[in-house]
Amino acid sequence: MFDKLDDTLRHYEELMNTLSEPDVANDAARFRKLMKEQSDLAPIVETYKEYKQCKQNIEDSLAMLKEESDEEMRELAKEELNDSKARLEELENKLKILLLPKDPNDDKNVIVEIRAGAGGDEAALFAAEIYRMYIHYAESQKWKIETLEMEEIGIGGMKSVNFMLSGPSVYSKMKYESGVHRVQRVPETESAGRIHTSTITVAVMPEAEDVDVKIEDKDIRIDVMRASGNGGQCVNTTDSAVRLTHYPTGIVIYSQTEKSQIQNKEKAFALLRTKLYDLELQKKQDAESAARRSQIGTGDRSEKIRTYNFPQGRVTDHRINLTLYKLDKIMNGDIQEIIDACIAADQAKKLANMQDEG
Repeated sequence: MFDKLDDTLRHYEELMNTLSEPDVANDAARFRKLMKEQSDLAPIVETYKEYKQCKQNIEDSLAMLKEESDEEMRELAKEELNDSKARLEELENKLKILLLPKDPNDDKNVIVEIRAGAGGDEAALFAAEIYRMYIHYAESQKWKIETLEMEEIGIGGMKSVNFMLSGPSVYSKMKYESGVHRVQRVPETESAGRIHTSTITVAVMPEAEDVDVKIEDKDIRIDVMRASGNGGQCVNTTDSAVRLTHYPTGIVIYSQTEKSQIQNKEKAFALLRTKLYDLELQKKQDAESAARRSQIGTGDRSEKIRTYNFPQGRVTDHRINLTLYKLDKIMNGDIQEIIDACIAADQAKKLANMQDEG
């Protein structure tokens, strides 16, 4: 590990020298690439420098204890030694985490798909609430939000919704939301006051670029039609809505959120590319051995990951055995604590897998 860290430190110093050259900013693409690399390496380099300083402090304290006869100075040296040893252990663990192989999709934007599952209208209402929860969370992160596709029902619920979140490292946080979300509560329509259980599914897909997925013209059928609103009323007098059918997979995309056919077509293709890329990722994960596959994060889409219990005001994440009694705050987008706990559990599992393999 330390040979790798010394190499990283040398490379970082070379990188900083290159960035300080006067003509490097003339090539915008190269400058962006170097700045991205510098930003990725900085946390590792800063932690390693502190680690080396900590080791030096331990050596200095041990030397002082050997040479010093004054009791007060010896006590100070012992205190410094204990503090440095504790910090050294923390920094070593932090370095192990920083050196874990990075998910190549972590920096990507995402498309989130929410679908009502079991529970009829109640599931559709919950789907709309989870959509709002993610919108509030995205706003707190200063991410850009763009709705791609939405199928609403008249009572304020949603059968399905697709939306894009754009910003720094969106997938690294949102990927832990994929799976089945379960709600337990008394529906407003229930006169007897019985608790019902409904489900929705959430799929978080890293945005696919043209280089990630190749779509052949022969595999696609494009239909254009007039957009329609709730109850089928006409909301547009031109053929602006676009439906894409992908023959090999049977995926159908319908886009009508924009007034222009060209924009709807672009959105439909962006969504199709992302869904095809996501299918490839799922196949790859299924092919990986159970020991290598992370159980937190982009796991099985049919896995029940979380329960929102309204009568008790609690939310439980079943993957990491975390229960929080702040349901109102969570439904308003305060989900960072859950995401941080998932990240920590994921890192711990990956470290354990590396040690087992080592």
